Order: sequence, then structure tokens, then C-alpha cells
Amino acid sequence: MTESLLGFAILLVLILFRVPIAFAMAAVGGIGFALLRGWEPAWVLTGQVAFDTGLSYSLSVIPLFIFMGNVLAASGVAHGLFAGADRLFGRFRGGLALASVFSCGAFSAVCGSSLATAATMSKVAMPSMRKFGYDDRLATGSIAAGGTLGILIPPSVILIIYGLITETDIAKLFVAGVLPGALGIVLYLVAVRVAVMINPALAPEVEGKEPMSRTDTIGVFCVLGLFVFIMAGIYGDFFTPTEAAGMGAGAAVLIAIGLRSMTWADFRAALFDSIRATAMIFAIIIGAELFTNFINFAGLPDALADFVLDREMPVWMVMAFIMLVYLVLGCVLESLSMVLLTVPVFYPLMYQLPFESSLLLDPENALIWFAIIVVVATEISLITPPVGMNVFILKAVLQDVSLSTVFRGVFPFWIVDILRLGLLIAIPGLSLWLVGLM
Repeated sequence: MTESLLGFAILLVLILFRVPIAFAMAAVGGIGFALLRGWEPAWVLTGQVAFDTGLSYSLSVIPLFIFMGNVLAASGVAHGLFAGADRLFGRFRGGLALASVFSCGAFSAVCGSSLATAATMSKVAMPSMRKFGYDDRLATGSIAAGGTLGILIPPSVILIIYGLITETDIAKLFVAGVLPGALGIVLYLVAVRVAVMINPALAPEVEGKEPMSRTDTIGVFCVLGLFVFIMAGIYGDFFTPTEAAGMGAGAAVLIAIGLRSMTWADFRAALFDSIRATAMIFAIIIGAELFTNFINFAGLPDALADFVLDREMPVWMVMAFIMLVYLVLGCVLESLSMVLLTVPVFYPLMYQLPFESSLLLDPENALIWFAIIVVVATEISLITPPVGMNVFILKAVLQDVSLSTVFRGVFPFWIVDILRLGLLIAIPGLSLWLVGLM
């Protein structure tokens, strides 16, 4: 266990010195494994991990869903979602902020990427909110927070990776994310309303509705249809989640062609963005695999389980400690790295904790419930200073807005996220009810 803790300490030091997380994990994991087992086994392990990851059929779902999201972003359907959401909420004060949250949730349901959702919706929603005199704090906060929903509402790349790490049914993970994702949208809408009630200067009186063209209307129905197509295909046993990614990517291209809103330049940009994102994710996965092999061989997961069980720590205390670790790591790590780094350490505990809820006595249910908890904690990290990846995405797109403005804007959403996390931990049925109906 000492070797594992020392490895974590060295890893954090490398990250603080701005070494890319993929290379930092690969270096610490590879060298640590070599010191424990020898250099020849370490070289063999490194080559095998890189080879297996690059040729993994299961991981092919990642570039396909990323490409689907990028094509939809380039096709302009996000504008239709925003205009449609404004039709729903336009009669309320702060209606455009409410529409931003709702359309972020809808777009992320078929995009699967929080960063892509935040970047796309900032270009769509921010001009309208500035036109009608919204305070930048509320405008940027609603977009940055709404974008975090992309890693929970299916299809979710993070849930896919969790399923591959823990060998959990990805279809069940997807359906488990539906209610917590919907709860997140509702609580974000409440946060906007409360913020505007406390400080009316954040939003003007009821403003004009975003005009909705025929193309926007068609785009809304196409996005909703694509979401239903993917989910119905998976749960109707027409295709697997991996095949669903391919079907979704093909359908997204057909939607873009049908709407005639994407140029060849847009298509090439979506393709190259997908390639870059996929390369980054696979590099992180390879580094995480090497680091995971090191800490497993050093005995950290077993030692952690023995520590908890020997002291008969209550479940709530264990979960509180794990969530604290996620919130602290969220200040310095981005979401994917955090999941790959921590899940191999914590998930074996779910098999051994003395849960009182009957729903969690089934080990598979416990792993599904823990997945949703981890993803929500990771969502919070996307808007937690000083890193807050969604905040930096908005800063890159809206260069005239300061980081402090965005961080102040996301604070109400951060509060309701903590509330949602507590509810999901206390009431496992919120994550498992739909799973039980499958």
C-alpha cells in the first residue's frame, strides 16, 4: 500500500508541474510496475496495454459517439433546440437562461460530451442573452452548468468507460442515468428561478421569444427522434451500445445532410475534432491502464477494503470520504482522468460494504448506483475552481468574459449539484428504479 500512496503523490506532483495526465500516469504506472516486478515485465505490459486499447472493439463506441456529437453541433440543430426551449420558458423572467439549461440537457442527450455541449450552446445562447440585457454571470453560469449534463444523460462516454472498467452492463448504466439527469435539469431550472428572484438585475423583465424557423422545428424533431432511435434500439435489443454508436453517427450525418446546414468545411472540422478528442481519450486510457496495474499489484484496493471493514466504518462515512476525494481531485483534474484514476481503487469496495438498502444488496445494482454517484461528482468537478473545464471552455469561446465572472455565475448550480448528489446517495431508487423495470 505504501508504494501505491507514493505513486499517487508523485503523480500529483507531475500534474502540478503541468505534465500531461496521460504521460504522467503512464510514467508512474510503468516505472512503479517495473520496480515491483522488473523492467522486462513492465515493457511487455506497456506494449500489450497499448495494443489491446488501440484494437479494442468495445472502445470503438467512444469515437463514434464523439463524431455523432460533433456532426450535430456543426449541423446547427442546437439553435433549434434553444429556440424551442425559449418557446417553453419565454413567459418567465430569466426565460433565456432557463432555455439555455433545458436545451443544454436536450443537446447533451444526443451529444454525450459536456465540453462540446458547453462550447456549442455558448455560441447559440450567449448572443441572445446579451441582446436582451442578461447579466454575464447568469448567462455564462447557466451554459457552463447545463453543459455538465452531457456526461450523465445517455449516451455518455464516461458511463461507457466506467462500464468497461467494472464490466457492468452499459445499457443498464445508460437507463440508470435518465432520472438523475432529469433531476439535474429540474434543479438547475430551480437555481435560475431562485437566483433571479434574489437578484432581479440578473435578468430583464419577460423578453421577446427567440424566433423559431421551419428549419429549427425540423431540427428539434430530428434530435428527439435520434435520441429515441438510439435508446429504443439498445433496449429493444435491435443493436448493442457499440452498434448504436455507429447507427447514431450515420443518422447524425443524414440529419446534417437533410437540414443542408453543414458545409464540407464544417464536416471536416467535425471529423478532425473527433480524431483529436479520440486520440486524447485513448492516450489517457492507456496511461490509466498502466497506473491501475501498478496500484492493483501494489495492493491498494485490497488494503483500502481491509481498512474500511476492519474498523466497521458505516456506509455513509465511507461514501462521504469518497465524495470528498472526488471534490478535491476535481479542483486539479479533468473528468475523464479522475474517473480512470479513482474507479479502479474504489469500485471493489462496493462488493463488500454492508449496505442497508435492499436495492444495493445485489452487487450489480451497487456498481450501477456507484457509477451514477461518480458521474454526478465528476459533473461537479467540471464547474469547480480552479480547473472547471466547462468554465475554461466558455472562457475560450467568450474571451471578453473573465473566469471570475463565470465561476460566480456557476455557484448557484454548484449548490444544487451538491444537493442532488446527497439525494442520490440517500435514495438509491432514484438511480435504480428504471433499471429494475428493464
